[in-house]
Amino acid sequence: MAVLAELEIWHSRPVAPTRRVALGESRLPASPAPGFGGLLLAGIVADSASGLDPDLHDDLIRLTRQLQRGDRIPQPRLRHRLQVDQIGLTRSRHRLLGEGETVHFDIDAGAAPAQLLLGAVYAAGRLPIEARGPVMDIIRKAIRWHGELGPSLVAYLTGGVGTRAWPTEAIGDPVGWALSVLGWSEPGEERPERTDVQRRFRELVRAAHPDAGGAAGVAADRISDLSEARRILLVDTS
Repeated sequence: MAVLAELEIWHSRPVAPTRRVALGESRLPASPAPGFGGLLLAGIVADSASGLDPDLHDDLIRLTRQLQRGDRIPQPRLRHRLQVDQIGLTRSRHRLLGEGETVHFDIDAGAAPAQLLLGAVYAAGRLPIEARGPVMDIIRKAIRWHGELGPSLVAYLTGGVGTRAWPTEAIGDPVGWALSVLGWSEPGEERPERTDVQRRFRELVRAAHPDAGGAAGVAADRISDLSEARRILLVDTS
């Protein structure tokens, strides 16, 4: 499997008298946002949020908004203190892996939920300003997730239809994927107008329908992809 994104979170041991967290090495591609990096951070949050003390939930949401704005962050947060050095801390490593058209979350379970949540949110706060908002948006969605880390989560985070996850290339470049699905894939081709997107969508949906000769076994997935591609392009150009 290819490593699409990764993050190291350093944290104090459960028996340590102080609660601390620090960020280590990371590779979090988030352009166009949220990208593979944003998806990994949201996956870490989705995996950990249910284990957070309910009394700390509001502070977590508040922290995402403060980091999104670039505010100075008072310490501690979620009863942990952020530090720069990693001396005396334990490392956990988290990765987003790609295989074919699917992605897999590889989340290290060696840290407490609050430590993982803080690591993911602080890492999102270090992203470029243009990516920070979209990534924080899916992180806040991930806080509400209850379920396994799989296709349903990916569909939920990315706005996919039902529980069918986007293919890997759609997560890495949603607009590029949408253009390709709707047949605009030539290098240097001008961006289509909204009316052209709507027209192309209707034509391809008619062609994909079984009544028009489309393969019945794949028609639903094809129409789902076309609908999602149209949504991405119309939202992006609104």
